[in-house]
This record gives sequence, structure tokens and C-alpha cells, in this order.
Amino acid sequence: MIGERIELWHKEEYHYPAAHGFIPIMVSYIHEDELMHPAMLVVPGGGYRLVSPSEAHLVAMEFYQAGYNVFVLEYTVNPLDEAPLKLQPLNDISRAMRMIRFRAEQLHVLLDRIVVCGFSAGGHLCASLCVHGKDIKDPDEKYQKFSNKPDAAVLSYPVITTGKYTHKDSFVALFGKNPTKKELEYMSIEKYVTKEIPPCFIWQTATDGTVPVQNSYLLAQKCLEEGVPFAHHVFSEGVHGMSVATEDWLERRGRQPYTQEQLRMLAEAILAGETSFSKEKGEELLVQNGIGRTQPPKWTAEQKEEIRKTLKEVQIWPKLAEEWLEKIINYKGETR
Repeated sequence: MIGERIELWHKEEYHYPAAHGFIPIMVSYIHEDELMHPAMLVVPGGGYRLVSPSEAHLVAMEFYQAGYNVFVLEYTVNPLDEAPLKLQPLNDISRAMRMIRFRAEQLHVLLDRIVVCGFSAGGHLCASLCVHGKDIKDPDEKYQKFSNKPDAAVLSYPVITTGKYTHKDSFVALFGKNPTKKELEYMSIEKYVTKEIPPCFIWQTATDGTVPVQNSYLLAQKCLEEGVPFAHHVFSEGVHGMSVATEDWLERRGRQPYTQEQLRMLAEAILAGETSFSKEKGEELLVQNGIGRTQPPKWTAEQKEEIRKTLKEVQIWPKLAEEWLEKIINYKGETR
């Protein structure tokens, strides 16, 4: 079944103060057979400001067609700096992993074949789970009994460091404009890599103009030093946020509204006069994100043609990841 909406929290469990009625969700892509499949939890990016629709459905279908039962996570974000996220996104992804394992039989998932696949800030969130998952306790005992540790991680142009090569705004969304040294230290992934973390497949483009490519090098180097199985691919050209790097991605096809529930609910609250923001800000949110409005073009025709030249090289990454995962989790496109 494709499209089941799974809420991660009961209302009384979820305490982010600027949710405006939103509850984090997963959307499932489950094969309609009786076989057990490996699973992938797809975690789109968006700088912890949004959950990018371009890194959701297209990615899910890529790995669904490779035999995975896939779940796309819409985790908590902080679009307008209403309240720092702190550890809420990490709590969200931890609950998602535990929920998949708790419901593994119903979801036709192999318990020891669960992969996370994150993009940009979503890559940071996946990497955070890999290094800090043991710190996250679930308030519901039935989920706490299950591990939140991924069996492998696919990290696509990930935000990794809070140091020299950081993507600063991601950490403003997490901690506000004046984070403590302790908070920044904790979220600098490379400082917490040990041999105990899951194997990592890391990829990025050398010309990424948003998240410096040094982020992926920092993680790869630490994996090498600590003896963590990893693969690291750097493609020669490409913009940030290329998702599956296909024509569908470039033309903004295949985008689904389920990743934008929190943005929509925030905009509706603004337009209803329930926040301190002007109604113009609510309308701006809807237009910028194409929620019930025509979204402005992201690139000029000339820019799109330049990007199109880079697609062929980069779009091989899912196949590379699939082949690497075959070895790492002993899955060869077979089900059982």
C-alpha cells in the first residue's frame, strides 16, 4: 500500500510549542505481498525550516522499486523561528525507527534490515540518530523496548559539522540565534563517531554551494579513523539538493503535499490571526512552497540547462547505494 499516513505521537506525548496542531507523520510505501522486505526511512532536508517535497516521493519510489518497504518522515521543523527545535526532530526520528520495528510484522519489514536515508539537514538528523540514538528514551514503554539504531545510513549532501564548514542556519533553527557551546558541540556529528555507529554511504557534489563538501569529507575521515564501514562518493559538479538528480526532480514533478502539513497548518494559523505574524507572511509561506498557490520558478531557463548537464553523472548514486547496501545488510533484491 502506498500512502498510508502514520502519526508518530499521541497529542499528549508531543510538546513542540509552535506546532499549530501538527503531529509528525510517516507516509508508507509498502509492497502488496506477504513477503518480508528490508525497510528504508527517508528523511528529506530543508534546513530544519521545511521538509523538502523534492526529497520525498521521488526517493521513496526509487528504493521501493528496488524492493524496500519505504517510509517518508515528516519531522518537526521551525519555519519562522517561533521556537527552537532542540531535540524534537531527533525524538521524532527515534520514535519512527522504533515504531517501524514495533510494527515490523504488520508492515512486512525485516527487523535487522532498516536503513535511514537523509538529505542535507535530514542527513544531519539521520547522522544524529546514528551517533546519539542511545541518548533518546521513548516515553512509551512499548516502543522503548525496540532499538532506534539504523542498520545502515545513506547520507546525501549531509550537514555534519558546527565548525568552520557549518551550515549555520540549520543550527539557528535547532537552537535559536544564541546556541550554547554545549549544544553546538553535541550536534557536530564528526566529534561523536565511534566504531559502534552504523555503516554509512555518503555522497555529495564538489560544487555544492549551500553545504560545503568538507562536511562529507569530515564524516568519511572519521569513519575511516574509527573503523566504520563506509563508502564516500563526490561527484564533480552539481547544485545542492539534487535528490535523485533526474528530469522529474529538475522539473519539480512527483512532489507530494504530505511533507508540507506543518507549513500549511502554520500558514492557516497565521491567516486566521492566531499568531503574531502578519497575514502577508502566511500568504508568502503558501506561495513560496507552492501550497495551494503557484510556486515561483526556482531557476531561470539558463540555470536549468546548466544543471541538466550535471544530471547524468549524479543520478547514478541510488544504484551505487543499492549495491553497497546489498553487501552491508546482505540484501540482494530478494525478499523472504
